[in-house]
Amino acid sequence: MSINVRSFGMDDADTWDAFCQEAFQATLLHTRRFLSYHGDRFVDRSLIVEEDGRWLGVFPAALSPNESTHIVSHPGITYGGILHRGGLKGQQMVATLEAVGRYYAAQGCTKLIYKAVPTFYHRVPAQDDLYALFRLGAQRIRCDISSTIDLQNRQPVSQRRKRSLKKAIKNGVSIVEGNQHLAALWGVLADNLASKHGVKPVHTLADITLLAERFPVNIRCVCGMVNDVVVAGTLMFITATTFHAQYIAASEAGYDVSALDAIFEHCIDAAHRDDRRWFDFGISTENGGLILNNGLHSFKSEFGGGGAVHDFFELDLRK
Repeated sequence: MSINVRSFGMDDADTWDAFCQEAFQATLLHTRRFLSYHGDRFVDRSLIVEEDGRWLGVFPAALSPNESTHIVSHPGITYGGILHRGGLKGQQMVATLEAVGRYYAAQGCTKLIYKAVPTFYHRVPAQDDLYALFRLGAQRIRCDISSTIDLQNRQPVSQRRKRSLKKAIKNGVSIVEGNQHLAALWGVLADNLASKHGVKPVHTLADITLLAERFPVNIRCVCGMVNDVVVAGTLMFITATTFHAQYIAASEAGYDVSALDAIFEHCIDAAHRDDRRWFDFGISTENGGLILNNGLHSFKSEFGGGGAVHDFFELDLRK
């Protein structure tokens, strides 16, 4: 097998996105439609994996914003990885990662930071890349834990969550969907992050509005309202396998009426109806995975889920 890797060019964008539609572990985050919203914030170094001109895989990547000799797959998204449609298994994946490493090393890069795709996004098992990283001596440098429900085997919901759902219903929390509620949700989110952590949302309202317009099927704004006021909400990123809560926020009034419980049960039911396998609440870790927000992790787990990890690896390209 003769593996060749080459740089991505803008003329490849449509073919790239069509490839991602069928790739075993690709999501909307891997598409050029998503990555391009970053504009020139990152120096793109994405690669295409070929054999005799036939596409076998794609590798979204860019230079690290903090270290110009480091390649990250990808600094602008939660996970990156080599994406394929079944043509890069076992030894083929080992050969591919070797070729990727040689390509970047020839450009003067010294390290590759590899952000693996969590397994619940895989349409079929596709962790050959992790085996290849092991074979090439990569080191695991970070691990985040997420709370994820297997919708075919949901664990019992805690009594606390059941009581909170009844409280939300009793207090008249109504569930609404639609991008027209994005501005109100972002107001709640910004206030929440500023008061608790002194930070702003990663995405601005303009960013998320643009993405929601580009992905009207995959990005869904779900809010809880009391007396026609948005008091809580979540932004769902929907993939072939998973409903993922990208953002979660509630005002003090929202917490008082347990609005999030009503929102999440609505979204979990929607994931069931849409025939997805997983519902993912997102990570509860900070400081590169070294700190666990146990209260947040427990809250999410009480909906009937378990732990799933996001793994990060570092491959030294100088060896």
